[in-house]
Amino acid sequence: MWMKDPDPLLKSKMTQVSHQQWGEVSGLGSVDLWVLQSSQVRVEVLTLGAIIRSVCTRGKDGQEDDVVLGYDDLEGYVSDKRYLGATVGRVANRIARGRFVVEGKEFQLDVNNGPNALHGGLYGFNKAIWLATAVEGGVKLSHTSPDGDQGYPGEVQVSVSYTVQGETLTVEYHARSTKTTPINLTNHSYFNLAGQGATDIYDHQVSITAQSYLPVDDTSIPTGEIRGVEGTPFDLRKSVLIGPRLKDVPGPGFDHNFCLSAPGDAWVERHAARVCHPASGRVLEVSTSQPGVQFYTANFLDGSMTGKGGARYRKHSSFCLETQNWPDAVNQASFPDCLLRPGEDYQHVTRFTFTTI
Repeated sequence: MWMKDPDPLLKSKMTQVSHQQWGEVSGLGSVDLWVLQSSQVRVEVLTLGAIIRSVCTRGKDGQEDDVVLGYDDLEGYVSDKRYLGATVGRVANRIARGRFVVEGKEFQLDVNNGPNALHGGLYGFNKAIWLATAVEGGVKLSHTSPDGDQGYPGEVQVSVSYTVQGETLTVEYHARSTKTTPINLTNHSYFNLAGQGATDIYDHQVSITAQSYLPVDDTSIPTGEIRGVEGTPFDLRKSVLIGPRLKDVPGPGFDHNFCLSAPGDAWVERHAARVCHPASGRVLEVSTSQPGVQFYTANFLDGSMTGKGGARYRKHSSFCLETQNWPDAVNQASFPDCLLRPGEDYQHVTRFTFTTI
């Protein structure tokens, strides 16, 4: 009796998962590097910060490049202040003045971004070492954030799963809390589809499936207005070249929430964004269940950081598509609810699909 080879289609969808120790963080413990490899994409994940360290994908010429900014060694990530590749929480983005009220009680967080709290505080989820377990096609990372962590109420059990199938990296977020707390989890990978060491993203084309966006004040807090994109530089419903469009955007570049759904809309996965780099042929498509996506054009990278292969990461050297709830939602009653209550499950999914044209 003989067995024929597996269906080539099935074979192409198989993902190899491996891991190894990558280093040690003083006082925290050892950090592992997980590798998820399909026939189309190779993803590296660190247990520190549940960080996406690299995404390697081929261009139209067959050349493989790493399209995610990062560091060559663990020390880079330990001292990093720009959230390269990191899972961000307990609350991604900004909370005005680092203050909010839940169930009649006021909470004051550390202020770490001008007058505001940003990305979970001084020691957010990006600085924790997560517990890793293998799952089919990937890795599940778990973390316990204690009651009072960075000023937030309730003990939160959180997990992030990274799985690769074919050309798609799927990121699934789950959380439960013992007390009512705001929560907003995202991944803060910086992408350059020409390769992570490329100078800028001016030759990339972007489209975002949003009818409206959130204008911000001079500290990047939403004003409360939900403004239609029609007739503004924020109208990205049709693909635009990033370089020329950046000249029309007030301030140093894009760092704005695009509204993918309205408050109260049902939980559903939607197409969010598409970025294309014509020279390499690489395309990144993003879909998510989250109500918003923060499109950020690396306005605050200044060349002072040395990244992978000695690259200097400068302003506009990359872009982020941070799928998330709307910024400062805990203080803005008209925004989608960001509170997680005891007994409830926080659950969101984001998919990054890498193809070529």
